[in-house]
Amino acid sequence: MPAPSVPLADALARGPLVLDGGLSNQLAAQGCDLSDELWSARLLADDPQQIEQAHLAYVRAGARVLITASYQATFEGFARRGKGREEAAALLRSSVALARRAASRAEDEVWVAASVGPYGAMLADGSEYRGRYGLGVAELERFHRPRVAALAAAGPDVLALETVPDAAEAEALLRAVQGCGVPVWLTFSASGERTRAGQPLAEAFALAAGNEQVIAVGVNCCDPYDVGPAVETAARVTGKPVVVYPNSGEGWDAAARDWQGRPTFEPGLARAWVAAGARLVGGCCRVGPERIAALAAVIGGGPAPGGARPVS
Repeated sequence: MPAPSVPLADALARGPLVLDGGLSNQLAAQGCDLSDELWSARLLADDPQQIEQAHLAYVRAGARVLITASYQATFEGFARRGKGREEAAALLRSSVALARRAASRAEDEVWVAASVGPYGAMLADGSEYRGRYGLGVAELERFHRPRVAALAAAGPDVLALETVPDAAEAEALLRAVQGCGVPVWLTFSASGERTRAGQPLAEAFALAAGNEQVIAVGVNCCDPYDVGPAVETAARVTGKPVVVYPNSGEGWDAAARDWQGRPTFEPGLARAWVAAGARLVGGCCRVGPERIAALAAVIGGGPAPGGARPVS
């Protein structure tokens, strides 16, 4: 299962690429129970074939970059399930292998991004959307470094430092990836033109400016209508390619444990995002293969809406 012959950074210089959509919603559509605290990461141990099939659904939809099922996979979380450090590290590495297997079945080259979720994802209490955990940068760096090392050892094309709610955690993550030998992208979870913790996005993006290991910056897990201003700010502040993958636009009702409202993710919005500097465009929560296929048709190089790419 070889990696693509062209580094992702070079591919981005040639034009925009389509990311996948929400892994959890596709797994749910396949009938998987994601009520465990480990969320989709539970399936790394219990049913890895489901993860590969979910990745493959996005390959068929035209995604050129797949994000692994390691967002909520941590040594601490696996320890609560009785997994020792060696087994946990093997599960983290397996997330890359599963995505790589699905990628290898595409006609076009498909890159694999190893997901590194925020500290709050391990807590499984919603604090990933607030930040401000009461931990300092050094403490957060110590938390992230071992899982970064495990994922980097699996040979992904890029590490996705994603859904970061707080500039302090972004600083910790950028420290944790130093020396790992893998390029990264950095995406904040945003509300309006601020991080979820309340810092101006311009200040948050500035952390990545001048950092050669960072090949793209942007936002994810946000409202689609917050993406446009974020793209413009990220491009202006950093001069780097921008990566965006918003939610469907529906809102999560924690009390009812259900999604409310209607989807506002419109693939046509991507035209303006690309014009403003977006080079990696996909979807996050509740954005499934059908919308990614439509997005691929808008950006180019993907199947027509409702269609599918052939796979071997």
